[in-house]
Amino acid sequence: MSMERRYASGIIFDMDNTLLQSRIDFGKMKRVLYALLVENGLCTQELDWQSHTASQLIEIGRQSEKITPRLEKRMWDAVAAIETEGMHGAVLEEHAVDVLTHLHSHAHLFILTNNACAAAEEALRETGIAHLFEEIVAREQMTALKPCPSGIRYILERYPDVPQANWTMVGDSWIDGTAAQDGSVRFVAYKGNQQEMEAHQVRPLAYIEDLRELLSLDLIAGRGRSAG
Repeated sequence: MSMERRYASGIIFDMDNTLLQSRIDFGKMKRVLYALLVENGLCTQELDWQSHTASQLIEIGRQSEKITPRLEKRMWDAVAAIETEGMHGAVLEEHAVDVLTHLHSHAHLFILTNNACAAAEEALRETGIAHLFEEIVAREQMTALKPCPSGIRYILERYPDVPQANWTMVGDSWIDGTAAQDGSVRFVAYKGNQQEMEAHQVRPLAYIEDLRELLSLDLIAGRGRSAG
């Protein structure tokens, strides 16, 4: 990460279905994780696994008294295999390059993804946008996955001189919104499900359907009125 660039604002992007149209089969991922949890006594068969995210199922396993390094590695290996399969040939969301290129000249840009770092870096290099981010923060840098704000805090610690109020998270899911809110930064929902957001008490600064709308939200400190 370059430490030469000095801006008064930062924008943190989720990756899957925010910048990349990935084909990761999260339903399959959850089924595989649930099967591993049950098979190894890390949860009961009665667990309503379909109402949990993959990251929540992983945390259930990690918090179990029966977890071992070997079992945790099996969980991560299963997840990584499905991620790699789904991210192969991923394409960018419309207008991503133009929007990111503009924002890159005015703010610190980060990726925050629950995916493995190697898979995320490969996908972002293949789509030609990796160089626009100061760091790709993946699960290896977090103490717990989103919706935990661990990754948000990791990023904010990189620039203690940037006011917390000047940071924004952009993502498509309630887990992004919860991480942002619990990390005390603003949240913009991109193609987010409003009913799902409200069910998880996520209150975005804005709902947008086109990445170009980010350019009119006054997310850059010192340019126009404050966004809140």
